[in-house]
Amino acid sequence: MTQNPGREEIVALCEAVVGPGNVLHERAERYVYGYDASVFRGTDVMAVVFPETAEQVSRIVRISREAGLAVVARGAGTGINGGALPQGEPLIIALARMNRIIEVDTANQVAVVQPGVVNQELKAHLGSLGFGFTYVPDPGSQVVSTIGGNVGNNAGGMHCLKYGVTTNHVLGLEVVLPDGEIARLGAKFPGAPGFDLVGLFVGSEGTLGIVTEITVRILPLPEKTVTQLALFPDVTSAAEAVSGIMAAGILPAALELLDRKIMLLVDRFLRIGYPEEAGASLIIELDGLAEGMEGEMRRVGEICSAHRAMAIETATTPEEAERLWLSRRAAYGSLARISPTVYVIDGCVPRNLLAEAIRRVVEICEKRGLDVVTVAHAGDGNIHPLIPFNRDDPRSREQALAAHREVMEMCVALGGSITGEHGVGVEKQGEMGLMFSGDELKAMFAVKRALDPDLRFNPRKIFPLEFFEKIPVAGDPPRRAGQRGK
Repeated sequence: MTQNPGREEIVALCEAVVGPGNVLHERAERYVYGYDASVFRGTDVMAVVFPETAEQVSRIVRISREAGLAVVARGAGTGINGGALPQGEPLIIALARMNRIIEVDTANQVAVVQPGVVNQELKAHLGSLGFGFTYVPDPGSQVVSTIGGNVGNNAGGMHCLKYGVTTNHVLGLEVVLPDGEIARLGAKFPGAPGFDLVGLFVGSEGTLGIVTEITVRILPLPEKTVTQLALFPDVTSAAEAVSGIMAAGILPAALELLDRKIMLLVDRFLRIGYPEEAGASLIIELDGLAEGMEGEMRRVGEICSAHRAMAIETATTPEEAERLWLSRRAAYGSLARISPTVYVIDGCVPRNLLAEAIRRVVEICEKRGLDVVTVAHAGDGNIHPLIPFNRDDPRSREQALAAHREVMEMCVALGGSITGEHGVGVEKQGEMGLMFSGDELKAMFAVKRALDPDLRFNPRKIFPLEFFEKIPVAGDPPRRAGQRGK
């Protein structure tokens, strides 16, 4: 390799590893990889490489290292924190073709998959085997997002209330480290000795290494599942019902809240039949043993009624239950009817302060002339305000970003977090200081530099930008503090 190789030489070297046709390098091809599902914009890229094995990923990483290039691993590009956006002119390692389900081991209740496997496809494959197992984590993007991306962002979903987020279901990883070495972390069984390196990598957003294989926990399907819809006059009543259910010692599989505006939007699309007078709804899923389920349903109904529920309906068929869940999963897409750009905010508050948080979100947005609708994983206080705005209008964009900052400040002030499941990326790196002291951030950054001393893997993500200002970052020219990709 020559010193400071150009694009043609890099492409030729990568094609020698993955074969011709598996490297994108034309301008239009590169351009689309400057976007993900966030409202931010990245920079140009050197090329986009599609490996199919860990060995190929390792060789591409070594090429990038010798060339002094940064590397960004990318799955389906469905993340909304800008975590997959290129900074500088990196090499993109696209993992979409590493999409094999390698093994399903029902005896040990695990599955082994490549990172490009789509979340829903793993669920469907397990269902087709007829053994009665499933993979539980179900982010709203599950029909398109990949397991690798879910691992990178420690994705949650509708059922994380009872079953936990992605990290609770990952037992082992194969990763390619920034020096090109391939390492295996964890095992097929829990409780392996030594440092919890699997826990370190889950949620690290591709900044420490590239995940090339994942061993996940699969669980038996519950004996009985019941899905209910409860309608309330307002968000406060619905949120208080959530606290009442949890305080009664009942642990639903899911508790999802939709406010009035999103209910009306979804109804125009799916014809669920939400009454216009309803101010909020809860989708409640109970699962477990059939014995005792009737009593638990009755108790949930009593608690909802005590908090002014207008109606409580129970799905009587799997199709009815799926229709209710579709109304929740279609929430984001329904906003396309009113705006081509929607800022999806992700924050977390204590569940007993959920109604207060949603009220403050409305106040923040109204003050800035912004509309907002809200959905929430209500059981664990994870709120998702959705703000339609015009990304081509500088003022509209400025107000949306400012509202995001205020919502993050509010979540932390209430004792919550700046993210419940979407990660940090470029979106929230400026807000990390709201939660962590300077010394705490330095300790995290020291871990990053120990594994990636040249800061080549997914550069300028997660940490506040001032952390990078005095340190040369591979493939990324200096930028002003506070500047973000656009």
